Amino acid sequence: MKTAQIVIGLGFGDEGKGITTDFLARQNPGAVVIRFSGGQQAAHTVMIDDKKHIHSSFASGALRGLPSYFTEHCTIYPIFLLNEREELKTKSGNIELHIHPLAKVTTPFDIWQNRTNAKNLEHGTCGKGIGATMKRHESPYKLFAIDLIAPRTMLVEKLKGIAYYYGFMDDHQIEEELRTFLQAIDLIDWKIDDYTYLKSFDHLIFEGSQGILLDMDHGIFPNVTYAHTTSKNAYKICRQLNIEAIEMFYITRSYATRHGNGWMSNENAMVLKNNEEETCTFNEYQKELRVGELDYKLLNYALKLDAAYSCPTKKNLVVTCLDQIDDEFKMDKLEVKFDNIYGSYSPYSKDFKKLF
Repeated sequence: MKTAQIVIGLGFGDEGKGITTDFLARQNPGAVVIRFSGGQQAAHTVMIDDKKHIHSSFASGALRGLPSYFTEHCTIYPIFLLNEREELKTKSGNIELHIHPLAKVTTPFDIWQNRTNAKNLEHGTCGKGIGATMKRHESPYKLFAIDLIAPRTMLVEKLKGIAYYYGFMDDHQIEEELRTFLQAIDLIDWKIDDYTYLKSFDHLIFEGSQGILLDMDHGIFPNVTYAHTTSKNAYKICRQLNIEAIEMFYITRSYATRHGNGWMSNENAMVLKNNEEETCTFNEYQKELRVGELDYKLLNYALKLDAAYSCPTKKNLVVTCLDQIDDEFKMDKLEVKFDNIYGSYSPYSKDFKKLF
């Protein structure tokens, strides 16, 4: 029987989806890890002994040796992908990456738009072109993964159209912007595969992006992401693959975080400890990582919201960074029942313990 595990963040991101995915990859060495939302903006950090890797263009099983798959709900940026592939090679990670033909491709012009548009900067951006790519795909100027293996003349014409869409009119400037981009495309052995590829695996691990509170349908507009960060997309894929044995892993830190603009409850100036390996501390576009006490009402809201999309055979909760709070995690405030509750005392360590 084919089985699946789905990893979902319950907050505004940075909950510990990377280490949870690595935890599941360690238990299932023959699995494939599937990204079903987001893209190159991810910063999912995994540490194995003395090796550390921040997964963005590869799923968080890569350092553990598992292959990655990006669905049509994801974005990819060839330059970032190439750079991460080379870094993974030095760490003996798995650089096998399969991409759905309809995954959306970010271009240098999308990144320029994200980093210079006043409205994007006001609403919040990671500066990696995600929002601009998704917004552009609402227009006729689309670019998919399958286009990366199309005849070069056709690909270049599509890229020129995207440049014109953003107001680039100088052909020489366009060529300069595309030079490194096209070189990266040439250096990657593209594996463009539909879901038939996934049928060869008995176990699938679905790695979410960001958190439920940033979902494009359920977050507080305009400070949301252009993605469904609930289990909606993962369940849709499981149905297509006829997978019925589905286990959920919901992730939260022991305190609240938000990286970027927008509303956040219980925000305060709590001082973090033992966080020398923290990845998302500062980004020139998102600015500082904001923190505060965990809002249990908001946690219960996110859990009940995702239940509208999911019907798992098993439901688990993972609480990371337990070393940051003096009191115990308040299990009695949870209004949702779990089969298991796991805890970790760091955002990047392997010290998962079954609490209940």
